[in-house]
Amino acid sequence: MKPTYKTTIFACFVGYIVQAIVNNFAPLLFITFQNTYQIPLSQITLLVTINFCVQLLVDLLATLFVDKIGYRISIVTAQVFSAAGLILLTVLPGIMSPFAGILTAVIIYAIGGGLIEVLISPIMESCPTDNKEKAMSLLHSFYCWGHVGVVLLSTAFFGMFGIENWRVLACIWAIIPMITGVIFLKTPIAPLIAEGEKGMTFLELFKSKIFWILIVMMVCSGASEQAVSQWASAFAEVGLGISKAAGDLAGPMTFAILMGSARAIYGKYGEKIDIHKFMTGSSILCIGAYLLTALAPLPFLSLVGCAICGFSVGIMWPGTFSKASKALPAGGTAMFALLALAGDLGCSSGPTLVGFVSNALGGNMKMGILVAIVFPVVMLGCLMRRKK
Repeated sequence: MKPTYKTTIFACFVGYIVQAIVNNFAPLLFITFQNTYQIPLSQITLLVTINFCVQLLVDLLATLFVDKIGYRISIVTAQVFSAAGLILLTVLPGIMSPFAGILTAVIIYAIGGGLIEVLISPIMESCPTDNKEKAMSLLHSFYCWGHVGVVLLSTAFFGMFGIENWRVLACIWAIIPMITGVIFLKTPIAPLIAEGEKGMTFLELFKSKIFWILIVMMVCSGASEQAVSQWASAFAEVGLGISKAAGDLAGPMTFAILMGSARAIYGKYGEKIDIHKFMTGSSILCIGAYLLTALAPLPFLSLVGCAICGFSVGIMWPGTFSKASKALPAGGTAMFALLALAGDLGCSSGPTLVGFVSNALGGNMKMGILVAIVFPVVMLGCLMRRKK
């Protein structure tokens, strides 16, 4: 059967599942790495930072080479790096210094994850679909479902076969990007910019006021999401006094499920929903969720606030991408890469602000969350400005 654009859309969906795998599988093994290879916690923490920094760098560098070598080669390369990193994670710690081996594997799959983040949205945007905003929202929901799947299936695997067999599971996860890479080799990929036209240059983008509003919106999207998501497990574990595993299920898992649900709802009923009103309402709901999380007198209500926040931030990231495509149709690869870069900056700055304020106030996470309310507030201001 000859591949069609439906095949391309399917491959894009799976592409975001691949990114969820490379971002969320290794953190499940951090304690195992620490106990097996006697790696100090300070170095384990560095793995997260390096993964983020490499993806950030790839976001920036992609603007220099993606248009020259083409989307097909670039997205297949992303799948190759993702699969290679997961496989090397099982091999390198045994043939070199364990930390250096793990770090090398992380860097390799982070290159794949960074490329996926830059490429999947414009590839999806170029596909002929009836409702671009609807398709984009549904696409981004697959990262959430991928996150949920990685945690649930990995936990089930470790329960049945033992966490000492994590190398087998890493190789099993690596099969997904391998298959996705083969699909992208054969499936049609339409050009993002029509033939004979040129995408906007950096200078043209930087001169656009709308572009800078969109950049701020992306920073706020990432920050609003991660400022709560990164601390949801701690709220559940410390506030409710439950185990780490139960805390992960009650905190980050609930957050991811509701975030994915918001994106899936718009993905199904998008033609009946005004994207601007949906994003504005979500921003107001997000502000309310932050206030509930930070000011609720009972820990359970704070956890409910975290869950509501997951639903409220769901549309922010894909909605901003869709608004950018409409406002700057000639933005091209440079625009998508810079938006991804801004989103990643937000993903880093949100939880960093919460952590900094919490530490300064003697470990008071609620006050850290309360200060981070600035992100959904600014998001709401940008939407009101954008409407004008």
